[in-house]
Amino acid sequence: MNSKPILIYDTTLRDGSQGEGVSFSLNDKLNIAIRLAEVGVDFIEGGYPLSNEKDVAFFQEIRKRDLGKTKVCAFGMTRRKSMKAADDPGMQALVAAQTPVITLVGKTWDYHATEVLRVTLDENVQMIGESAEFLAKHSEVIYDAEHFFDGFKANPEYAIETLKAAASAGATWMSLCDTNGGSLPEEIAAITEHTIQSLADHNVEIGIHCHNDSELAVANSLAAVDAGATQVQGTINGIGERCGNVDLISVIANLALKKKGYTVLGGNSLKHLTELSRFVYETANLQWRNGQAFVGQSAFAHKGGMHVHAINKAAKTYEHIDPEMVGNERRILVSELSGRSNIVAVAAEHNLQDDRELMDKILAEVVRLENKGYQFENATASFNLLIKRIAGTFTPHFHPIKYRIVAGDRNSEETTVFAEAIIKLKVGETLWFDAAEGNGPVNALDSALRKTLLGTYPCLSDMRLIDYKVRVVDSGAGTAASIRVNIESGDQDETWGTIGVSENIIEASWRALVDSVEYKLHKENQPAEGNVPVENATA
Repeated sequence: MNSKPILIYDTTLRDGSQGEGVSFSLNDKLNIAIRLAEVGVDFIEGGYPLSNEKDVAFFQEIRKRDLGKTKVCAFGMTRRKSMKAADDPGMQALVAAQTPVITLVGKTWDYHATEVLRVTLDENVQMIGESAEFLAKHSEVIYDAEHFFDGFKANPEYAIETLKAAASAGATWMSLCDTNGGSLPEEIAAITEHTIQSLADHNVEIGIHCHNDSELAVANSLAAVDAGATQVQGTINGIGERCGNVDLISVIANLALKKKGYTVLGGNSLKHLTELSRFVYETANLQWRNGQAFVGQSAFAHKGGMHVHAINKAAKTYEHIDPEMVGNERRILVSELSGRSNIVAVAAEHNLQDDRELMDKILAEVVRLENKGYQFENATASFNLLIKRIAGTFTPHFHPIKYRIVAGDRNSEETTVFAEAIIKLKVGETLWFDAAEGNGPVNALDSALRKTLLGTYPCLSDMRLIDYKVRVVDSGAGTAASIRVNIESGDQDETWGTIGVSENIIEASWRALVDSVEYKLHKENQPAEGNVPVENATA
């Protein structure tokens, strides 16, 4: 059976950038556009060229890139009231962007036309038609019917009339927008189907653009597709104003892997979805949503012992798809809730899974440590080292002797804050002593530790501290409460998490840092402290 192509329209660079805390540089926008084109996104909305110089520069620069079949869209509003389309600066800016597609947004809700634009209903229709006609002479036009579903509920005849004005003037797509994100799937489906029938005499296709204010954007988008829409607009990871847009990651995965009879991204593999999701998060300087469907770090993470026991026999018992299909991976979490199955699954990496006595010792130690405040779900590197220590296969690469932190105001008048860490440790039979400054105590400790070891272990030069989190384990204890520190570190190949717990935040940080460095040295198969070639190091 032939599959029906559903085109994906990405507005991360425009609508997504309206989300709280999101700001893209010109280079960010270009890099994201290139990644979107590589996975096969059909349309990329680059921005509003009249609004700022950065968007103008984007359209100039993106023309120099080869995006394959992906089309870039400029976004803008209908002409101003009482002005000809050809004379309107917004219209001129859209044409000047020289994009193959122009997305024209107009008012389809009568309430917005009269109360926001302050025009008559007839003039609003004229503004839509004249704007679409002018732009269609230069590019393909997508008409974005803003607040369409609210407008249809209030005045269905007028909402359809605005679409017909755009279609008659040359727009080839009608994108129906649930701008307030308040509609339900059954409403979306019924109104989309009615709209398609109403425009049967016009040579247009229907798109859907849902916001997520009711947590229904994905369901609403899929409902519109089932009702006949052939384009879905949204953003990567659902970023955007208020509660965001529909998450295109989930839309793409559901259409390709769950729904029958549809193809997306030109039939390309979805194995880069997780990578794309995290690239956009990092570029936008946003934290990943661990529980995000399909691509989240926890999407295929298993903690309950019964669950892990089952997936070890048959993965689909607790996984709705193979995580590799979307470029994700299965993770086995270890905690006091875990059974032997969790320990066995992780210990298999060390070929220790057949030692039942050892498995029991590891589980008992995990339970003991979690009672003290440890959690190993996001500290797999510390857990790997824990297994080695209990199994007797851990040999330290260095032995810390002492450290000291000096922190305060360098200049009391300018309140310039500084932190300095002084470290003494032993590698083999050699004592090492060094110091470093940092932006804070932990940064100084990290810098001093790697500086002290770098001569002996040059591989530490490509290691970096990515993230640092602090949690109070027992808030009822006040300032005497235990502190849990999680550190995420990385190199060119991978990232890893470590943990430290203490009533002293510096000591908790130090324990996590030491584990992080030890994990790096073990994974690089560096010789342990008794075999270190001291002549390669400098004191």
